[in-house]
Amino acid sequence: MSNIMKYKGYWSQIRYSDEDECFWGEVEGLKDTSITFEGNTVKELKKDFKDAIDHYISVCRAENEEPEKQCKGSLNVRLGVELHNRAKMKSIEKHISINELIKNAVIAYLETNKE
Repeated sequence: MSNIMKYKGYWSQIRYSDEDECFWGEVEGLKDTSITFEGNTVKELKKDFKDAIDHYISVCRAENEEPEKQCKGSLNVRLGVELHNRAKMKSIEKHISINELIKNAVIAYLETNKE
């Protein structure tokens, strides 16, 4: 069971506030924008999430700006010196870049750990 809601390429983990007795979420990974939503029922939550995303996209269009994406396709991974050295040596052995080695490792991990 996933607690992630998705819409138009955006996603958010869904949380529950015991204090406020409502579901809520925030679209994570946006640098310059905060998109939050909430609802007392799953139906209200989904509607507020979709409305928040649609509003954000319409504001971007009105201001002639490109909507920000959560994941850009690149990230900085801190491996530590020992693991970094081992990964670099293995990438040389395989005649691939260290980036390709790490990408392949993530793909393999996700394939073997499907829900």
